Amino acid sequence: MARTTRAAAAARQPVSKAQASTRAKKEEPDVQVKKEDTTPRKPTASTRKRAAATADKRSSKKLKTEEASPEPAQLPSPSSSAASPKSDPEPSTPITKSKSPKKVKATPEALRDRKLKAHLQYAKTSPFPNFPHPTHAEAKLAHKILSQLHGSRIRPEKVVARSDRAGCGDSPSVLDALVRTILSQNTSDTNSTRAKRSMDQVYGGSDEWQKIVNGGQAKLQEAIKSGGLSVVKSKVIISILQQVHDKYGTYSLDHLHEASTEDAMAELLSFQGVGPKTASCVLLFCLQREDFAVDTHVHRITGLLGWRPKSSSREETYAHLNVMIPDEDKYGLHILLVGHGKKCEECRAGGKSVGKCELRKAFRKGKLEGEAGEGVKEEEQEVVKEEDE
Repeated sequence: MARTTRAAAAARQPVSKAQASTRAKKEEPDVQVKKEDTTPRKPTASTRKRAAATADKRSSKKLKTEEASPEPAQLPSPSSSAASPKSDPEPSTPITKSKSPKKVKATPEALRDRKLKAHLQYAKTSPFPNFPHPTHAEAKLAHKILSQLHGSRIRPEKVVARSDRAGCGDSPSVLDALVRTILSQNTSDTNSTRAKRSMDQVYGGSDEWQKIVNGGQAKLQEAIKSGGLSVVKSKVIISILQQVHDKYGTYSLDHLHEASTEDAMAELLSFQGVGPKTASCVLLFCLQREDFAVDTHVHRITGLLGWRPKSSSREETYAHLNVMIPDEDKYGLHILLVGHGKKCEECRAGGKSVGKCELRKAFRKGKLEGEAGEGVKEEEQEVVKEEDE
């Protein structure tokens, strides 16, 4: 006979209604908990929309917080953090409004001294003394090729202030040449000429400096707006006019015609708003000195020709090329490089090399044939060898 277990026997015993009800109540919570633990709740459409809105708000708040937070460079230095609590800003003062030494605006005198120091440091030597290019032979070869492509450029015997164009530095009046150069910055010849004509028309003629100063910055800005960057240029022009008058009691810088090239450059750089490129243009065109101005076109093309380190700035490139390029090539080569930079599809801003630029093709051929010197020839042969391999 099969043995009956004690549990089976108990299961066969009759259970009263009261006991069954009590047992059911004890078991119900366990069943509910089990269902809640194992069955995930599906989010409704409204729940998903609220969650997305909450996430967007959090992201927006985080972005605003990050934008308002100062960069690590703006944090106070250890020496400043060790200062007395009395010198610290009040807790309610936002960090972004605290005055850091790096945020202090340089005075006009400090900017002037910095420009002059940089100029004097490299007045007669390159900032890249171990960079051998361009050699005199390379500069002359490029000048020869560009003259064949675009026609030679010869310095005129007399500087004439033309009324049909602004002209970068094209005026016998030094102050007028300076103003024309500022109008020519970062714009086309057509636009700068429009601005110069409009300015002359508004003030009743050229060189009406007192009327320009008396009219104020807003009037000049409106007069030269066709030239672009009229807000900045109008402020710079009026500032220079005021500086010149305060210094000499008249609106003239024509005494620079008698100054040495170094003194003239130092004088021009001493004015707030005048940098090396602007001063160099006045020297090259108005004062007829042998100086090699570097604008965006010259900087770009000389980089393509390997005449400067790739990371050099325009100011460093100017200091380097002004030493390396022979004086007799500076005027013509500058004008030809600027013109080539505007016309050549490969050498203009944003152009792509497709191997058709006549300058680069002919220049490379000339280097391989030794026209740029034997040392350059050997360098170019090594480059060709590496490319073939």
